Amino acid sequence: MSDQPTCNREEEGSAAGETVSVIIPMYNSAETIDRTLASVRCQTHEKLEIIVVDDGSTDDGPKIVERHAREDERIRLLRQRNAGVAAARNAAIEASTGAYIAPVDADDLWHPLKIEKQLAALGGDGPIGLVYCWYSIIDADDRVLLDDCRSEADGDALEAMAMRNVVGHGSGALMLREAVLRAGCYDKGLRAQNGEGCEDYKLYFQIAENYHFALVRECLVGYRETQANMSSDPRKALRSRDLCVPDFITRHPELARHFHSGRMRLMRFMLGRAIRYRRLDDAYFLIAQMARLDPMRLAASIAQLARGLIFRVARQTGKKRRFPIGRTTTRGAIGA
Repeated sequence: MSDQPTCNREEEGSAAGETVSVIIPMYNSAETIDRTLASVRCQTHEKLEIIVVDDGSTDDGPKIVERHAREDERIRLLRQRNAGVAAARNAAIEASTGAYIAPVDADDLWHPLKIEKQLAALGGDGPIGLVYCWYSIIDADDRVLLDDCRSEADGDALEAMAMRNVVGHGSGALMLREAVLRAGCYDKGLRAQNGEGCEDYKLYFQIAENYHFALVRECLVGYRETQANMSSDPRKALRSRDLCVPDFITRHPELARHFHSGRMRLMRFMLGRAIRYRRLDDAYFLIAQMARLDPMRLAASIAQLARGLIFRVARQTGKKRRFPIGRTTTRGAIGA
C-alpha cells in the first residue's frame, strides 16, 4: 500500500449509502488540526458530515478549520466556551444527523479506508453498536512508532472492556447513533469532578452492555502519543477510571475481578509511558499504587513491562514510515 493513497475511490456495497457524522472536539490544536481534517476529508467513503466544535481555543485553529470549510462543504465549525472534551463531543452529536457517529481527536489521523472498512464490518452477527480497528502510534511528524494490534474483542466485548479499553483511544470507534444516545453520550460530569480522561471508556463500556462490537484487523488510525496527552497524567487517569468503575461493578458484580486486573494493567501501561518519557515522579507514584493494590503481582507486572519495553525498542529500530492519509481535493468550495 502506498504512503499517499488516492482520495477519491468508488466505493461498492450498501455502506456507500450511509451518512457518517464525524465529530472533532478542538482546543488549541492549530499545530495538528490541518492534518487531521485532511485525513478525514480523504476518506474513500465520501458521504460524511464533518462537525468541528471549537472548545474556546485561543490559537489559530478555528481559522484553519474555516479554510478547510471553504474547500469542503461537508465541514461545519461550531464554537462554545471552554467546557471540556465531553461537552464538545456532545454538542457535535446534537448537531449531527448521521446514522453513525465517528469521533476523532484534533491531533490524530485516519487512514483513507477507515470508515469504508468499518461500515463493511457491520454485517456480523448480533446487534453491532460499535466497530473499531487496530491503530498505529505516531510521533509529532506523523511517523509510525509502533503498530498496536493487541485487541481481539469481537462480538460480546463486555468482559474484555472490564479489563481494558479495547478501542484504545478516542479516535477509532464507529458507533451506531442509536447506541450512543441510549448510553447517554459522553459524560460531562467527569470534568466537574476533576476526573476527565475516561469519557471514551465509559461510553464504550455502556455500549458494550447492550450491543456487540466488531473489529477491523488493520491499523487504520494514527494515534499521536505526546507528553501533552491528557491520558499521560496518571493521577487524573486513575481518578477518572475510579469514578466510572463502581457503577459498572454494581451492575456487573461478576466482572469485579476483571476490573481489579484492569486497574493493574492500566497502571503498568502508564508506568511504561512514564519510564519512556523519564517522568520519575509519575513512575514512583505508579509503583507505589501498584504495590498497594496487588503487591503479590507487582514483580510479575514489572517483569512483563520490561519485556514490553524491550519489544517496543526492538520494533522502533530502523527507518520509520509515515502514516498514510492521502491527498485532499477541493469539494464544493464556497465561492469557487
